[in-house]
Parts: sequence; C-alpha cells; structure tokens
Amino acid sequence: MRRSVLVRFLGLSLAVALGAVIATALIATYSTSEKLQGEIDANTGQLQVDGEIYGQLSKYAADHPTWSGVDKLVHELGDKLGRRVAVTTDDGSVIADSARMLGAAPALPSVPAATIDVRNAGVSKLSAISGAAVYSARKTVASGISGFVATATAAPPFVAYSDWGRTEQENQTQERLAQQAVACWNAKGKPASIRKTGSVPQVVIESTQSPAGVRMLEKPGVAADDTCSPPGLNAPSAKAKIVNDDEIRRARACLDAAGMLYEVNDFEGLQSVEPKSKGDVPAKFDDCTTQARVQALTPYVAPPAKLYLGAKSTFNVFSGEGLLRTAATALGVLLIAALVMIFAGRRLVRPIVALTGAAQRMRNGDHAARVPVSGKDEVARLGHAFNDMAESIQRHDFQRKAMVSDVAHELRTPLANIKGYLVASEDGVVPLDSELVTSLLEETELLEHLVTDLQDLALADAGMLRLHPAPRDLTELAQQVVAAHRPTADAADVTVTAVGGPSPAMVDSARIRQALGNLVSNAIRYTPPGGNVVVGVRRVGDGYDLSVTDNGSGIAEEHLPYVFDRFYRAEHSRSRSTGGSGLGLAITKHLAEAHGGRITVTSRLGSGSTFTIWLPAAATLSG
Repeated sequence: MRRSVLVRFLGLSLAVALGAVIATALIATYSTSEKLQGEIDANTGQLQVDGEIYGQLSKYAADHPTWSGVDKLVHELGDKLGRRVAVTTDDGSVIADSARMLGAAPALPSVPAATIDVRNAGVSKLSAISGAAVYSARKTVASGISGFVATATAAPPFVAYSDWGRTEQENQTQERLAQQAVACWNAKGKPASIRKTGSVPQVVIESTQSPAGVRMLEKPGVAADDTCSPPGLNAPSAKAKIVNDDEIRRARACLDAAGMLYEVNDFEGLQSVEPKSKGDVPAKFDDCTTQARVQALTPYVAPPAKLYLGAKSTFNVFSGEGLLRTAATALGVLLIAALVMIFAGRRLVRPIVALTGAAQRMRNGDHAARVPVSGKDEVARLGHAFNDMAESIQRHDFQRKAMVSDVAHELRTPLANIKGYLVASEDGVVPLDSELVTSLLEETELLEHLVTDLQDLALADAGMLRLHPAPRDLTELAQQVVAAHRPTADAADVTVTAVGGPSPAMVDSARIRQALGNLVSNAIRYTPPGGNVVVGVRRVGDGYDLSVTDNGSGIAEEHLPYVFDRFYRAEHSRSRSTGGSGLGLAITKHLAEAHGGRITVTSRLGSGSTFTIWLPAAATLSG
C-alpha cells in the first residue's frame, strides 16, 4: 500500500513532538533534582573547605592571564582537602580535574558549585584573594602593612594590593626603598626594621615601651615627621597602573556618554571614580564602572570558568505523579501537533500534486505543460524550477526541429544539383565534359564540408572533440591561415594581412587554424572588393586575443546574440546566396571553449565586424 506524503509527514511530526515532550520532562526533572541536591550539599557542610578551594583558584585566576598550568594546583587541592575539584570553561570543556586518571574521569555534577570570574567578583569575594580585608586608606602604618587604597568602584582589591602584578625588578626596587626608609628612621633615633608578608616589604617602627613593658608601634603616617618614606614606597605595580588607567578611561567615557556627574580621586598612583551625588549609587553608574573593570582586566586575568565539587549524583527521574503529568502533557502536545500538521500538510501536498500532473503531461509529449506558482517558499521555488525546465525543454525541442529542417535543406541543395547534372548528362542534354565534372566535384566538396562540420559539432556536443596540444606560436598560425586564404582573397579583390609578435601557447594547431580559417573565410565573403581583412594577435593579461577584423557589410545589432547559433544567418547581410553551411561560427565557438577560451563579436551595420578569440597562454584543454 502506497502511503501519502501527508501521512508520513504527520507521523514524523508526531514522533518528533513526542520525543520533545519526553526530553523536556527529563531535562526539567533532572535539572530540578540536581539543583535541590546542590542546595542541600551547600547547606550541610564543606563550606569552609569549598571556600578555601574557591579562594585559591580565584587567586590563581587573578595572577594569570589563562588557566594554563592550573592542573597542578587542582590536584594539590584535591589531595589536601579530600574533595574532587574540577574546572571547566563556559562551554563545558574540562580545564583540570583532580579525579581524571589517564584521560578518564567520572561524570561531573550537572550544576557547578560556583563560577570563577575575578573580573566581575564583588569586594567580599575578592578580599579572600588579596589575603586582606577591604582597605580605606593608602598610608604606611605601624604594623608594616602598606600599599592599600580606597578604590570605591574603581579597581578591584587585588589590583590595589601591593604585590599584585609586580615583577622581580619591581620587588627589588621596593626592597631598596624600604631599606632607605629604615635607615632614615634609625638615623632619627627611631628603631625600624623590615618585615615581609609574601613578597611585600613592610617597614616596622618601634616606639617606647608601654607601662606594661610591651613595645608599641608608631604610625608614621600620623606622626608629625613622615619624611622618611621615599617616593614610590607605596607605588602600585606597573601592571596595576596600566589596568587602573585603562579602567578609569573606559569608565569616564561611559559616564560622559551617559551625562552623569562624577569625580576622580587619586591615591598614590591609583585612581577611583565616585559619583558626585551622595546616597544611593545610580544603576547606570554601577554598570559603567563594572563594565570598565571587566574590559580592563580581561587581558590580564584568566577567563570565567565553572567550578565543580564532589561527584555526579544519581536520581529517580520520573515518579508516579510525574509520569502521569508527563503523559497528559504529551497527549495534549500530540493533539495540537496533529491538527497543525493536517492543515500544513494539505497545503504542502497540493502543489506537489500539481507538479506530478504537469510532469506526466510532459512525459506524454505536452511540452507546454506548466504549473501555477504562488509564494516564495521551497515548494514555490520548485515550481519555478519546473517551469524553467519545461521552458528549456520546449525551446531545445524547437531548436532541434529547426536544426533538422536546416540540415535537410543544406543537404538537399547540393544533392539536387548533382542529381540534376547527372540526369541531364544521361539524357544527353548536357555533355559529360571536364566542366561538368568540375561542377560536380564542387558540389561534392560542399556536401563533404557540410557533413564534416556536422560531425565536428556532434563530437563537441558529446564531449568527444579530441585536441592534441603542443607549444605553438599563435602569430605563426595566423600567418599560415592568411597564406591559405590569400588566393580566395585575391580573387575577391580583398587584402588579407596578419599582424602580431611572438605569441607562444599550448594549443592544437590544426583546430586553431580551423577556427581562424572559419572567421577569415566569413570576413572575405562579406567584405566588398577593395576591402581589408586583418588577422591580429596580441597579449592580453594571461592570454592572447586572436582577432579577425573586416570593413565589410557588418551585422545588425539585433542579430549579434545569435551569430554563433547553428544554421543562423542574418537575412540581408548573411543571405544564403553568399554560400556557407551556417555552421562555421558554431564550430569556432566550440573550438575556442575547448581550449579554455571564448569568442566575442562587435559589429555595426555597414562598418564591418571584429570577431575575437581569447585563448589562455597556458590553456587547459578539454575534450
């Protein structure tokens, strides 16, 4: 039993709809379960351990432009804290996984524990990265902690921290400046020393002992004499300065475009942007400064990544109630899909039926069969394509019939002449002398030439026109063609010349002489006595132009598009009385294209014509 397209289309649509319902229910149930499980895990322990993992990875992201090399830190954290730690990109590609062994690892949880994005992280999160709280001043203090700035909405804390982005050379400079400060304080009678927190040198000044006998630390920033702090002691790193400058520039440009009032504060090398109006910070202000920070930090910190902790859990996807609800939803979706597809399918099948009927009529010989087309969808384009195909078939059928008629006519003329002379000779009306034999040979040659031309065209149409390329000089071939046609030209009182310099190319010399010969023969035939025919060869780009120019009768503009059609003749300037089979130009066109070239014509009625064959210097021959 043959099933219609409508039934198959409907069945397929219903199957897709059913699959979509099941997949949606599966994903929704699965995601909800995972999310709930994640919330339960987050509230039942491991908060301190997970916070340490997050802090360590966030610090790595702040200190490195990429995640390359984080694999070692991930494995160390996993071994030290007893948790599976995995870091992936936003699209799910695994960057590092402490559980991966020999390229394999258990499946990750469906929901990440956190997203590591130091560009967008708030102050509270980033304070863990810098190893300190949020600082409100940038002054050397007695405890030795120096280099902090009130950044407001400008730089994130880790940029303002003293050792962020600092090179080894900058560390050495800070060490030298700290030593100068210590020497200065010692010279003033205030014992001072250097302590280090990480790579940051800290100047510590000892003051008098308290009544309890405990040494106190003096705050140089508050003291009346603070001249011992050399310039640059609290300067940020060059990297932090670049990031801060870029961020301030971007923030100001955004705020200026938004027409918001702001002020820029400077704290020993780092700037901050703050709104002029006190109170709540406008949302636009916060958006401008946040985007500026993200864009400025992007080249210097690792891109956002997802942090997975623990292992994938398994859940029961469908409960009894969930299964009933899914089945009811599926039935509703299937019903809607069936109604929609019935209406849509009928609209789809109707033009297909029309196309089928038209194709059957064409099979039965009705080449005028067409289909009505409306709209611009795929079926409409199919209808247009069918109509174009039918038009082409009808046109070629007409051309085929016309060609058969022309071939019959061309063959009939010489055969009728030969038969007439032979019958007349047999009846004794015309003596069988040398003059009659010469006339019969001329008719035979004309017939042979016509048959040869038809054979060449048949080979070209079948793709069997064989060429034998060899290195030849095109100017030399043009001169040979001129020499071969000079007797005919002299008889017609037409001057034929060839011009051109050395023109080496890979061509089939016999076929090129044939093509040029057809053009020269036509030019002589349609050039009046005293006229000129010039065969020229010249270099044009990566090929050569072989042109045949005459000052004969020319071709009317309306006939130019058809001069290369078989058996085509313009009625006045190309009449049958001038001779020729009407196939020469068609053959020439095939020969030019077989050499990878082309042929064109320019002409004005009464002013002559120019036929130009362009051939590539290194032709890619076909056939």
